[in-house]
Amino acid sequence: MAYTTNAISTTQFANPVADITSRLKSLSATDQLALLWFAYTQMGKSITPAAPGAARLQFAEGLINGFKEMSYDEQMQAMRDLANKVDSPVSRAYGILGTNTKLAFWYVLAEMMVEGTVIPVPTYYRMSEPALRLLDAIGRLEFGQQITVLRNAVADMGFDPLA
Repeated sequence: MAYTTNAISTTQFANPVADITSRLKSLSATDQLALLWFAYTQMGKSITPAAPGAARLQFAEGLINGFKEMSYDEQMQAMRDLANKVDSPVSRAYGILGTNTKLAFWYVLAEMMVEGTVIPVPTYYRMSEPALRLLDAIGRLEFGQQITVLRNAVADMGFDPLA
């Protein structure tokens, strides 16, 4: 079987969702955040409607409002803290949310990035090759698998003081 450096086949592995999730979690925090952003913006028409409908966003309302009050630098640091599982007030608040609420939180954050309320991805930013390959692989998954990968990606972010 031939492997290319430009793509990850979703049929090469017995469980593509587990493989992609594992690879995603091995990315740097910056690449994880960028991948989430690009997944929401490039595949948003099909992925994002499932997130808010399945979540109880009122549980994340304080966290979302807190992001609105932060400077761009503080927002970026808070997002990195979430990806790196740093013990911080934002990570603790996020860590106790349910998985679907976490998925919806990132959807709302992506929407706020588009609006300019939350720091956007810089125009000069370029994702790493591994992150680009994963984004491509996610795009080739079935809808339910895409949601599962994104849910898996955000589920372990943040800091759960009870874990």
